Amino acid sequence: MLRIGSYALGANVVLAPMAGVTDRPFRILARQLGAGLAASEMLTSDQRLWHTTKSRRRMDHSGEPSPRVVQLAGADPAQLAEAARINVDLGAEIIDINMGCPAKKVCNRLCGSALLRDELLVSQLLEAAVRAVPAAVPVTLKTRTGWDREHRNGVAIARIAEQSGIAALAIHGRTRADFYEGEAEYATIAAIKDAVRIPVFANGDISTPQQARSVLQQTAADGVMVGRAAHGAPWIFGDMNYFLLHGRSAPARPRRELRDIMLAHLEAIYAFYGEEHGVRIARKHLGWYLRNLPPGPTMTPALRPALMAAGSTTAQFAMARAALDGWAEMEAQAA
Repeated sequence: MLRIGSYALGANVVLAPMAGVTDRPFRILARQLGAGLAASEMLTSDQRLWHTTKSRRRMDHSGEPSPRVVQLAGADPAQLAEAARINVDLGAEIIDINMGCPAKKVCNRLCGSALLRDELLVSQLLEAAVRAVPAAVPVTLKTRTGWDREHRNGVAIARIAEQSGIAALAIHGRTRADFYEGEAEYATIAAIKDAVRIPVFANGDISTPQQARSVLQQTAADGVMVGRAAHGAPWIFGDMNYFLLHGRSAPARPRRELRDIMLAHLEAIYAFYGEEHGVRIARKHLGWYLRNLPPGPTMTPALRPALMAAGSTTAQFAMARAALDGWAEMEAQAA
């Protein structure tokens, strides 16, 4: 069984932290559907920015299953250490350090994957975070294979992390310069896994159960981390777990079960964000869900723009429910 510190994970397929996606409703849903872990959206270690509604929501873990993972980003060791301490006091059970985000607004502050150019600072940051929290709280690291293809120092960073007391690594198979372009490469992840003794999660372009198994075989990683493939398909974690365990595809979920998952997700979004923000946040998830569902009499081209234009959560939910009810009923009638 895969362990991070004292925590035994129920599965070795985990949800990647993603800004604007892995909020509390989505994390809880992913865990319910089989994700072994679900980290929060990235939170800056600069407490001066925590007064915003967005930051306060990212620090809200009410009702979230254990172990609760908070991801922090920062370039000042003392600041990062204090942020880790505070978040543990607020309920975080695992602290994850972000050194993988390629976004310019993050890298321009010398955070995220920009840190890969300064191995000394990486060591200082990780050691400060590990020292700051109780020994029972694991600190993990999410990173990339390097700054660019000419400077793939992922193995060196991994060794620094292990020496600093990091409990597990997640490696995206691209450099910062790659952003999300091209194909992820797994040779560096395999080299990292060979170089350290702590658990390693492979990340990047893992969108099917078959790919999850292939990447695990290529890298000898302990688990996989899934990001964009979960957009509109949070049940992918259960599908991957089943395939990895049984070596065959999971039975297709009944449409009524998928409908119930999607509608429950909408209700959780509305409850978490309220009326004004809830209807807006739900739009992107509805767009992703519709992209993954086959067309039908109730899944017409006019449905998506209508859902996007809905002016209230009540109207949006009613439209979504009517369409999904009809879609699910078609399967029931055909059975």
